[in-house]
Formats: sequence, structure tokens, C-alpha cells
Amino acid sequence: MAQKIAIVTDSNSGITQAQAKELGIYVLPMPFMINNETYYEDITLTQDEFYRRLAEGADVITSQPTPESVMNLWDELLLNHDAIVHIPMSSGLSGSCQSAIMLAQDYEGKVEVVNNQRISVTQRQSTLDALMLAEQGMDANKIKEALEADKFNSSIYIMLDTLYYLKKGGRITPAAAALGTILRLKPVLQIQGDKLDAFAKARTVSQGKSIMINAIRSDMEKRFGGVSPDNIWLQIAYTYDTEAVSQLKEEVQAQFPEFAIHVDPLSLSVACHIGPGALAVACCKKMSLT
Repeated sequence: MAQKIAIVTDSNSGITQAQAKELGIYVLPMPFMINNETYYEDITLTQDEFYRRLAEGADVITSQPTPESVMNLWDELLLNHDAIVHIPMSSGLSGSCQSAIMLAQDYEGKVEVVNNQRISVTQRQSTLDALMLAEQGMDANKIKEALEADKFNSSIYIMLDTLYYLKKGGRITPAAAALGTILRLKPVLQIQGDKLDAFAKARTVSQGKSIMINAIRSDMEKRFGGVSPDNIWLQIAYTYDTEAVSQLKEEVQAQFPEFAIHVDPLSLSVACHIGPGALAVACCKKMSLT
């Protein structure tokens, strides 16, 4: 008989608590401190309120879920499930993945922590893939193996409006930080598996968008088996500027007219490090249904 599996991710996936209920999954809210007070994304703080506090110059620091909050959720789920597949944000961007791996050692194989090095819309897709695989009857360990084998089959390119927050949080490689010294350029960063790194320098927003679109097209062609909605998920993410993301979606859709494009705001704990006005284009190779 197939295992009854609970799929868990964190709010860095961009999946809201309401969406999680609809999907039948569980989202651990990422905590962060604003002026030394703890808030939980989508629980005690909205996106609008967060950006208002950021604009006011509040001291915003991300944190990782406490061991108690993680284990309490796992313990509760294991009352009604045989196993858990836990998909945290990239181990290259947070210590929460390593913490979860250590905690899982006490669960005698009932909790499988996936280190597939994804964030935001690509982490969301991993969660949906895990749900699909569980529904097909795959056991928790095999789901973990499948997701980790698939981890490099995704790309994200992000154009920042400012490097201020990334440098402030120390979440940037020296190569990317060096871009901040060159005034009036729009840095385009990339996430390929592990860390955030420099990709290109654009002189205008328009050029930055072209760089991201061309980079995604190149990845589709050279790494992911061709430009086709049959084998690629295409995604857009952003921080706060809904007008800018609407325009970006139009431009991406014009370049890839046959694709359905998923758009999500970036989670607040990502936004802490990149600030408002960021735009991202991402893609994932579709997992085989067999």
C-alpha cells in the first residue's frame, strides 16, 4: 500500500497559507525581525505592511524557523501520515535546510529533507512536483531522490533596482557586490542551483529585461531540451512593483506566446535582501510523469 505522505515547504516558495490549504500541503512561515520584534510571513505581516516598514528604514533581519516550530509541525503531521517530504529554501541561501536535515535524523527515516537548492517560483515548482509524485504512489525517499536529481534543471535571473539591501545583508558574492560600485547600472543576478551571483550589467531597465529573456531562452535551448511548453515551466517573480511586473509579463509573453506564465511576488524573506523593484524571469524543466 502506498505511503500517506505530507508535503512541507516554507514561505520562501511563494505559496501562501491559503494556497497551501487548497493544494493539501503545508507551508512553514519564515520568521524575520523588524526592529527586534518577530513577524511571520503571511501570518502576522502582509506584503504591503512589510514594504512600508522597509521604506521607513526599519531594521529588517531574516531568521530561520526554530527547531521547535519545525518539529511541532512534523510531529503533528506524523499523527496522520506515514512520512514527510520537507522542501526548504536553497541550502546556499539559508541555514534552514541544514538545520532541518539535522532534526530529521531523529525521525527514523520518516522525514525526508530535500536539498534541491531552489528558491521562490522554482521552489514552488519542486513542491508541486513532490505532490504529483506522491499522488502517483512514489514513496518519500524516492521523491527526495527525484527532486535532488532534478535540482539543476532550473534557472532564475533577477534584475535589481538597488544593491543596497543585498550588500547590507551580506547575501551577495564579491563579484555581484562589485557591481554596486558602478553607478546607474541595473545589475542582473542569477541563481543556478546554489548561490546568487553576478550575471550581467544593464544600462537600462529595458536592456536588463532583454538580457533576462535571452538568458532564459538560451537555457531552454541548450540545457533543458528546447523552447516548448511541453517540457518547460516559465515563471516570473517580483518585489512590490505590480505595474512593472505586468509590463514584464507582456514582454515575456510576446517572446514565448505558447507558454502559460506563472507570476508570483517574491517571499518577504527574499525581499529583505534585494529590496523593492526587483524583477525576475525563471524556468524549470518539467519532470517526467513516468
